[in-house]
Amino acid sequence: MTMADDRPANTPENSAPLLSLVVPVYNVAPFLPRCLDSLIDTGGISTEVILVDDGSTDECPAILARYAAQYPHFHVIRQENGGLSAARNTGIEHARGEYIAFVDSDDYVAPGYHANLVRLASSLDVPMAVGNGIYEFNGNRDNFSMYLDNLPRGIMASHDLLKRRLRDRTFLHMVWLHLYRRDFIESHELRFVPRLIHEDVPWTTRALLLAKNIAYDPTPGYFYRQRIRRFEAYKPADLDNRMTAIIKSSVFNARELSNMATEVRDDPELQSLLRWQLVDGGLSIFHKLEKISSSALRRAIYRYLREEKLFALLWAHAADFRQHRKIARNYLKSCLLG
Repeated sequence: MTMADDRPANTPENSAPLLSLVVPVYNVAPFLPRCLDSLIDTGGISTEVILVDDGSTDECPAILARYAAQYPHFHVIRQENGGLSAARNTGIEHARGEYIAFVDSDDYVAPGYHANLVRLASSLDVPMAVGNGIYEFNGNRDNFSMYLDNLPRGIMASHDLLKRRLRDRTFLHMVWLHLYRRDFIESHELRFVPRLIHEDVPWTTRALLLAKNIAYDPTPGYFYRQRIRRFEAYKPADLDNRMTAIIKSSVFNARELSNMATEVRDDPELQSLLRWQLVDGGLSIFHKLEKISSSALRRAIYRYLREEKLFALLWAHAADFRQHRKIARNYLKSCLLG
């Protein structure tokens, strides 16, 4: 993978910023300026914005170059296309800040959003701060907050937050809702799995299991742009490829969640909730399968799921009769289809 970094070499350690914002960029030219504009104001804390151009083929490279030339805290790293996870990993490797946060390049943030999370995490001496976001519908409908729950502001046990939101079925896996201390990421060797779709699922769950204590600020400040592409807009072959990639990623995530559930033997409620999450996500695979137009590909994926022992994994973790019934029905269907 070729890579180029526009920052000066041998940057003195004493000039390291307090915050590193990692922004993966790939072919989002219509949305990129709004994102970058929202990152110009650092909220009064020293910040570097690491813009990882993941092999864009549109106007993104020119836009990035223009902003980097104008704003000294913007730094562009160019690499061959490796996917969102690889771009985020590159950003982590180049980050120098005491804290790291992630921003997707088609989204944007409110002024001072990350600075407030840094101050909160620093004042409470915790490895993670959890924020809140807004579903941004581009004027097509009213925006609304991602979290409406009444959790206590400030410090709380990360397991308590995870249990509360799993129990309420409101847990969101978006990595960009969180701020992380960089030494926490490095000490636990946290990285995203390349080419994985829904890569936030194992990352955020693992991070909250490891953090012990977190700081929470319910003030919405991250604008999550809803760029919904209807399935009928895809060409059949493209949709089949997309669904296949999601299914294989979901199998990986189910295994990862199984490992995490096994590790929390001292908290039966949390273990049970993680198992519910695992099975609920695993069952979504079969909805994706129905969207695949090729009957031959559907049969091949069903065989793949049996070979990967997904049905046995889901059955072992299923919480109730309803989940067992869905697993059994889909297993029988897979056998009938060959």
